Amino acid sequence: MNNTIALTMSRMRLVMRNRAFLFFSLIMPMAYLIIAVEVFVRGNAAMVSYVLASVLALTVMGTLWGMSLQLVMFREQGILRRFRLAPVGAGSLLLSSILANYLLTIPTVLIQFVFARWVFHLKDWGNLWGVFVMLTLGIAAFGSLGLIIASVTNSMQETQLINNAVWFALLFLSGATAPLPIMPSYVQNVALFLPGTYVVTGLQRVMISHASVMKLGPHVLALVACALIAFFLSKQIFRWDPDDKVSRKGKLWAVATLIPFILVGTYEWKYGNLRSEANFDLQSLDRPAMQHQAPPK
Repeated sequence: MNNTIALTMSRMRLVMRNRAFLFFSLIMPMAYLIIAVEVFVRGNAAMVSYVLASVLALTVMGTLWGMSLQLVMFREQGILRRFRLAPVGAGSLLLSSILANYLLTIPTVLIQFVFARWVFHLKDWGNLWGVFVMLTLGIAAFGSLGLIIASVTNSMQETQLINNAVWFALLFLSGATAPLPIMPSYVQNVALFLPGTYVVTGLQRVMISHASVMKLGPHVLALVACALIAFFLSKQIFRWDPDDKVSRKGKLWAVATLIPFILVGTYEWKYGNLRSEANFDLQSLDRPAMQHQAPPK
């Protein structure tokens, strides 16, 4: 544990030396918030909570970018070779990456809350414990997915190509930029199988309807399972040296990180209430008296 803590502090110092960190971790999320409020709120103060939930989800999903690019950059620059000389294993290094990423993301989240309160007059904080749990699980899941991408790619260019493809799907199909209920039904069906959907709708549930964590079973199950599977597999195929190559079998195993969302998505598609709950949350913003009622079954 001491090694993990020391590595976490070291990773945080390395990341904060990078000027791009300030842009991607703070400036870009704040820009998302301002733009989203201008586009969607339009005089309806209740929409601020809804928009903030979506922006918080984007902040969480952005950790996938940070984790994958940092690890690949460290490997290409030979930094991981130096870590290899220390008495630590791959597990400690990867865990420290997630912890460092978590500690660097939370301040951005707090700034977004304060900004939404002071500038956009956020009135309802929602279920703050639920917000904390969903943020923590989302950062762990997407951080672990970032480790998987870093483990199977061989260069920064390849990593950025995969990140762009994944980010495009998360951005436009998970309900992060446009409310899920207003999308065509076939897009909503696809969204059920995307990890970002469970972060977006989970945060909207706890912020709009004050849903308890116990009522977010599919969301919690999918994110926890994804984080555990992705972390375990990234540890198995981790590479210290850029000359090492991951096997084809290792790349196939990396696909297993999607299994939780395939299973939960199939359940939601046939029996679940995620889509109806998302529609209820959006509709309740026009009828304030509905906000703390239970969604229809």
